[in-house]
Amino acid sequence: MRTSVRAIGYTVVLLLLAMPLVMAAKSGKKGGKAMKGSITKTDFGKMPDGTPVDLYTLTNAQGMTAKIITYGTIITDLRVPDRAGKMGDVVMGYDRLDGYLAEHPYFGCTVGRVANRIGGARFVLDGKEYKLFANNANNALHGGKKGFDKVVWKAERQRSAEGPGVKFSYVSPDGEEGYPGNLSATVTMTVTENNALKIEYAATTDKPTPVNLTNHTYFNLGGPESGNILGHVLELPAKKYTVSDDQLIPTGEIKDVAGTPFDFTKPTEIGARIGQVTGGYDLNYVLDNLDGQLVLAARVRDTKSGRIMEMQTTEPGVQFYTGNFLDGKLVGKGGVRYEKHQGFCLEAQHYPDAVNKPNFPSVILRPGQTYKQTTIYSFRTSD
Repeated sequence: MRTSVRAIGYTVVLLLLAMPLVMAAKSGKKGGKAMKGSITKTDFGKMPDGTPVDLYTLTNAQGMTAKIITYGTIITDLRVPDRAGKMGDVVMGYDRLDGYLAEHPYFGCTVGRVANRIGGARFVLDGKEYKLFANNANNALHGGKKGFDKVVWKAERQRSAEGPGVKFSYVSPDGEEGYPGNLSATVTMTVTENNALKIEYAATTDKPTPVNLTNHTYFNLGGPESGNILGHVLELPAKKYTVSDDQLIPTGEIKDVAGTPFDFTKPTEIGARIGQVTGGYDLNYVLDNLDGQLVLAARVRDTKSGRIMEMQTTEPGVQFYTGNFLDGKLVGKGGVRYEKHQGFCLEAQHYPDAVNKPNFPSVILRPGQTYKQTTIYSFRTSD
């Protein structure tokens, strides 16, 4: 009898000791830290030279999913819930790599070394003139002929308390696309547990060089198959914008949005005054953010699906673009034909052509400095 009691006692002790391990396994713990969400890697094809392109899928505990490929660190798919809890893809793009390898309007890409336009495809830095490839009339656009959107980045899985992520890295060699200095850049994308896509950029250089990185995702909160985004309601708190010429190169003048069709300081349908703007919206808004703090840049609501997207950034500007050059010729995911105004972009940035405008916030990065930028797209729903 005494032996049986002793055996039962040992069994209870062992069970008590094992319980933390069982609970840890059930809660997805490893090494005492919660493992939130998942990260998977699959093949997405190969480049013409045989270089493999990988697809990383990030999923949080709520089921929000982001898919990013190593080519151009392109966000190919972003699934968030509507008001009924149904998950839907809210970004434009392609099902296969060949769509991205063909000419397209920067769907989902990381663009650089300098995003947006540089007038005349040239700039002067420390007394020396640098000439760039003119890929947009006489101007340089989004990094040139082969910018950051057209290279394969290295990737490393990242886990943090915020959620699953991937850190992408690329070294742009001295002279690439005409830019000086070897630039080491990283882009870390994280799907957070509060249903946000967080993008963190960093870069260092061994020579003075301009740097202005952004992401060029086209959003449609109803899903690209739902039609145009003119019924989306936009709130953009910026009170000023940079005036541009007919080639979308800033003149250097900064004006108030008040009294213009560019005023979205109060929630307004994107299509309410778009007819007053030639072609549609494609301009840089000036945020009240010259000290690099994380501030609200925009809020967009789709009344049909109930989805709301809020954008925060540390950048001083945001480019609002309404897919003006889409013309129905491109066929994207699921066979959807992309028509004019079927998506919108909110690109966190320094102002266009800042390298040639002394009155704009500087985009020059020098040795010993680190370029840093954070932009967050968070999602929720309304009733």
